Amino acid sequence: MDSPAVAKTDRAARSAQRLTVAERSGRSSVKLSIFWRLALSSLAIIIVVAGVNFYALSQLRQLTALSTELVSYHYPTIDTAKRLLANLYTQLGSEKKYLAVRDLAFMRDFAQEIDEFRQILTTLQEQESAPDGQKQLKEVDRLHQEYLDLFRREADRQAMPAAEYERQRDALIARMTDALDAYVSLHETRANALVIDSRTRSARAEIITQQLVIAVVLLGLGLAGLATYSILHPLRRVQEHIRQIGQGTFGRSVNVEAPSDLRELVDTVNWMGKKLQELDDMKAEFLAHVSHELRTPLASIREGTQLLLDEIPGPLSKEQRETLRIIKDSSERLIRLISTLLDLSKMAAGMMDYQVAPTDLLRLAETSVDKVRLLAEGKRIQILTEAPSGRVWVPADGARIEQVLDNLLSNALKFSPEGATVNIRLHLDVKAGVALVSVADTGPGIPPEDLPHVFERFYQGRTYTKNTLAGSGLGLALAKKVVEAHWGRIWVESDLGKGTTVHFTLPLARREGPA
Repeated sequence: MDSPAVAKTDRAARSAQRLTVAERSGRSSVKLSIFWRLALSSLAIIIVVAGVNFYALSQLRQLTALSTELVSYHYPTIDTAKRLLANLYTQLGSEKKYLAVRDLAFMRDFAQEIDEFRQILTTLQEQESAPDGQKQLKEVDRLHQEYLDLFRREADRQAMPAAEYERQRDALIARMTDALDAYVSLHETRANALVIDSRTRSARAEIITQQLVIAVVLLGLGLAGLATYSILHPLRRVQEHIRQIGQGTFGRSVNVEAPSDLRELVDTVNWMGKKLQELDDMKAEFLAHVSHELRTPLASIREGTQLLLDEIPGPLSKEQRETLRIIKDSSERLIRLISTLLDLSKMAAGMMDYQVAPTDLLRLAETSVDKVRLLAEGKRIQILTEAPSGRVWVPADGARIEQVLDNLLSNALKFSPEGATVNIRLHLDVKAGVALVSVADTGPGIPPEDLPHVFERFYQGRTYTKNTLAGSGLGLALAKKVVEAHWGRIWVESDLGKGTTVHFTLPLARREGPA
């Protein structure tokens, strides 16, 4: 087995190697100075503003094109088609007058109206680009030719118009009227669509203009924010890393793309973390060795005290028995503390062996409650348990989870006043596949500034009642290690002056079976 000095040297070498690799990786990438970061941020803002302006101009051009199409194409086409329809009815009137009186003046009027109709129709056909519109105009052209042929045949008869002629003529006129109405409706529909599109684009352009005005007002603030983000981001990363160091996480080094101006600060923080990790390793080894060396003599003291209490060497007086009982309680407390320290050292080193098997969480909770029942009755504290009716199976090391429940219940009883109530609640979240355990007290609560530190080793906070003894500060740290080793999560909620609730989750077992 390697000696502690050799193990410490190996860990320091690995830590230094990780730091060297991180430093080389950081320095190999391109770093920009603060000046260039400010310059590039300003350029980016200018490009964004230019892009927004370009978009607004393109919208204005599209609105202009839509208006031009309405004014120069659709509206004139609709008016021309209506003129064509009016001319058709004028032709019909002149044709009826001619056939009734056979006056050549009416014939000349009819011929002029036909020429005007054909000119207007030809103009519309040349301007029309849509296939549907061309189809309607070709239909009008064909029907008009049929109408003219029908009229010529009837005019050659030199007699009053026959009823069959009038029926065929009216049918042709009705079909031409329907075709022209359909053509007008087609362009009116397209014109309305263009008007709606124009209004939509106009509203959008108005919104963009308002946004541009706001953007101009906020441009100064935006410029400062964007320009300094790339500077503040690495500083925040360094700050977060320093906070993690303050919480006891020393092993990792921060690897952040920082400006060359700030690189020296990052290197200094990484060096500090490496040195603190070395000191933490030394401290852990010291505690582990001291705990191991103290455990045997303390066990001897406890057993020897128990022999004296059993009066095997001889009878005891009342004062002697009280003194021996104090010695025995103190030795047992020290043994529990040393066992906790050894467990934490094993967990930190990844050497803790968990005997995971399907375990009834409800039975563990009932066992823990039974352990502290006498203590609760001594303070007249009522322990209420809320749990499902059946068993709650979880894959766990039953002894370790029971240790977690013991710590949580002991803390709840320690900080609860006499006559209070402690609640332990088990809830199944089948959808999430977890069991939620909550232990709540009605004690003084934990100040908000202490909450982030409650799971740190040896941290005890500042909230104690006058009859509360200070603990070791290891119970919650051990509970966190155990719960996370079981793929769970643990957290604390507290209202100052109202009480504290500790929650933790464990995944449910896939199959039920005995623990």
